[in-house]
Amino acid sequence: MSFSLDTLDVGVIGLGYVGLPLAVEFGKKYRTTGFDINQPRVQELISGKDSTLECSPEELREAHNLKFSSSLSDIKQCNFYIVTVPTPIDDNNAPDLTPLQKASEALSSIISKGDIVVFESTVYPGATEEVCIPIIEKGSGLIFNQDFFAGYSPERINPGDKVNRLTTIIKITSGSNSETANFVDSVYKSIVTAGTHKASSIKVAEAAKVIENTQRDLNIAIINEFAKIFNKLNIDTEEVLKAAGTKWNFLPFKPGLVGGHCISVDPYYLTYKAKEVGYQPEVILAGRRINDGMGSYVATQMVKKISSKKIHIDEAKVLIMGFTFKGDCPDVRNTKVIEIVKELESFNINVDIYDNWADPAEVKHEYGVELISELKQEHYDGVILAVDHSELKNKGIEEVRKLCRPNHVVYDVKYVFGTEDADIRL
Repeated sequence: MSFSLDTLDVGVIGLGYVGLPLAVEFGKKYRTTGFDINQPRVQELISGKDSTLECSPEELREAHNLKFSSSLSDIKQCNFYIVTVPTPIDDNNAPDLTPLQKASEALSSIISKGDIVVFESTVYPGATEEVCIPIIEKGSGLIFNQDFFAGYSPERINPGDKVNRLTTIIKITSGSNSETANFVDSVYKSIVTAGTHKASSIKVAEAAKVIENTQRDLNIAIINEFAKIFNKLNIDTEEVLKAAGTKWNFLPFKPGLVGGHCISVDPYYLTYKAKEVGYQPEVILAGRRINDGMGSYVATQMVKKISSKKIHIDEAKVLIMGFTFKGDCPDVRNTKVIEIVKELESFNINVDIYDNWADPAEVKHEYGVELISELKQEHYDGVILAVDHSELKNKGIEEVRKLCRPNHVVYDVKYVFGTEDADIRL
């Protein structure tokens, strides 16, 4: 077994929010091929554009050694594979490892002796060695830790964040044996300026990743519960958080909708594994219940406020501003705004959705709803500010109110404007 950075040939499988930035950074230093089964996505990248907006055209051009392909044969010559496919949950909130299993099957048909496979997709502790490796062994005929080797280096990409990026976030690394772990660590250390943290095992690295987002999910859940209590007490939640935040060890979280492909998904990977080994998690699932219910809570609060203004619910028109799962980001995966839409429509309220960041075709395909492209003046009985896009902040509260009839409600879910600007806040 002999590894060397001098002969490194990187193959990145999956070119989404995680895979593309990796491919770009490696492509600046090493021969790198970015692979994705989505041909339109590959063609888009070849043309120098990235619809996720994670990498600019300039950054794509800087990766001189990077090429893109949707043909598996084009990564057969690689010797260091990185798997960055999605790991979603199914309708029962159980892990859906299908993309990971398919990627492992694909790898088994091209992997060669001496190669290393590093997984970055979020999984439960043990998944790499219990699920992925056996698939590669079976399909390739190679023996794990003898003919090929593995590592796990969890992604920490924050979509839309232009400050905390791949190279500026400490990278956790691990390997299937000590020599592999050392080499995997050196590979990532060569592109991540923030440095690396080498975990003692693949399972430790997997566990570290899954609790990062679980902890954040729970922190937001308790703030959401605070918000529900303070709304009952007619106390502004943001004012309370600002006051409490003057203590040195108070954690600065805000209430809101918890969507996306990480925080609202990853805790279920840990609870699934916990149940499998005979432990019934309580706190984690309680937090998930609170956060999963915030969409319908927001809608119900809006309905109550509209009703208090003597506006007929059946005839009401409500505009939702923002549909992506977070501000200044085009990602609509697992957005919880759809829960607001569904709940409002259950009251026979007419709902319009406006979001210039979201792709209308993707929204229609994934959620079956239409986005509007133009805003109508003096048209709505209520507006819900669901996502804090910069465009909305710059618009100002007066411009938002101009979209409404004289008697109306503005619900500021994300604290886009000041305490006194909205009629109701989360």
